[in-house]
Amino acid sequence: GGWSKDNPSCQVEQFCSQNNEWKMTTPMLRPRKDVGVCAMGGLIYIVGGADDFTCVTSVDYDPERNSWCGDVAPLTSARSRVCVLEMDGFLVTLGGYDGTACTNAVEYDPEGNCWSKLAPMLRRRAGAAAAVLDGHIYVVGGNDGDTSLDSERFGAIEGVWSLCPPMLSVREGAGCCVYLGCVYVAGGRDELGLPLCTVEKYDPHTGRWSPARAMRNKRYQVSLVVFDGLLLAIGGSDGVSDLKTMEAYDPEANSWHFGSMKSKHPGGHVALVKAL
Repeated sequence: GGWSKDNPSCQVEQFCSQNNEWKMTTPMLRPRKDVGVCAMGGLIYIVGGADDFTCVTSVDYDPERNSWCGDVAPLTSARSRVCVLEMDGFLVTLGGYDGTACTNAVEYDPEGNCWSKLAPMLRRRAGAAAAVLDGHIYVVGGNDGDTSLDSERFGAIEGVWSLCPPMLSVREGAGCCVYLGCVYVAGGRDELGLPLCTVEKYDPHTGRWSPARAMRNKRYQVSLVVFDGLLLAIGGSDGVSDLKTMEAYDPEANSWHFGSMKSKHPGGHVALVKAL
């Protein structure tokens, strides 16, 4: 996905590792940007987002059937810039912008087609990123409507939120995932609205953030995923133009290498579907 007034798009691309190339697949049911994207159970879920209006309904995509479905239960409130992840077989949505204000609402899907409330986050956040590590949800960055934010985490057993040590940089629209036993955060934009190329990682054993090798491009609204042992930073904006490039981080060489999608996806995101 991805959408702008100059480039309304509901295009979907799929990366074929056998041929090392991107190919176009079935487009979404409607164009939208600032969506939450997550893979679970062999399906890709697209949650919320906006075009000229805020979207409500969640939809899913079945890559085996190459088709989209629009009958997934909607969230309890319309939200764009919402963060979505999978934890223990459940979808979890975090924060977002409801058209009036940023929210700290947290919902999860316990039965497959209904949403229930979890304890709200400590801060209202839109444009946050999140990852699951050792039974905790780490939510990083985002914006509360006035300023870019730091990080907090949720303990599934305790059922409560707590603040994390501060990141080296506050970030909005960053990419986040677990890699090599740490929570990695890449790109986004800072409190001045400037896109970032910096990368940092949180080690749960030391409880500290430390810098990692910076990307070669500044990337706001970047997607960060792990694929074939590499950390991939895909798409985003450098503050001047939307990017169709991607970068792959090789930990042995401690360097990033370029690749490219076929199209730009402003405000779009990436999900990794594992074969069942």
